[in-house]
Amino acid sequence: MNRTLDQLSDGELAARAKSHDQLAYREFLRRYKAPVFRLIRSTVGSETEALDLTQETFVAAFQAIGRYDGVRPFRVWIARIALNKCRDWARRRKVRAFFASALPLESANHVASDTPAPDRSVIEADELSRVRTAIAALPVKLREAIVLCGVEEMSQQEAANVLGVTVKTVETRLYRARQRLRAVLGGSE
Repeated sequence: MNRTLDQLSDGELAARAKSHDQLAYREFLRRYKAPVFRLIRSTVGSETEALDLTQETFVAAFQAIGRYDGVRPFRVWIARIALNKCRDWARRRKVRAFFASALPLESANHVASDTPAPDRSVIEADELSRVRTAIAALPVKLREAIVLCGVEEMSQQEAANVLGVTVKTVETRLYRARQRLRAVLGGSE
């Protein structure tokens, strides 16, 4: 019986991708592009950066497809790669911000800043924007837990696998994240 790609398991697709089957790569993209993008956008807060990081995530995943064991869900495996890309991006951003502020004032005009221009007004009347902003302000470990479980609807076990921590650690981080969000959002979650 010849099954279509959308009927194959992630493990079967990975086996085809390991032999450089372009259709298998396309199927992985079809299945996981949207959830990976949502995860990254929720983590970094910028849609433009999220698009670039999503592409980087899939390039890295496809280059490392030989290391995918097929035991854990592909969704968990690629989410871990995506979070690592987000962490790398955050580190690069801090370095760029440091060097931008360390330059003499006359040459600072040539350095792109990660902060919005002062004349740019940001009005967030929409509740979704308020929540996204509050999530983005959380410490990284709390933000990752709330994004994986709350936004991406992963189980605590799946989130623990992605983050490389215990389920109890994820549970604690979720509790702390929710407490902080309640405080920031005034009890409306």
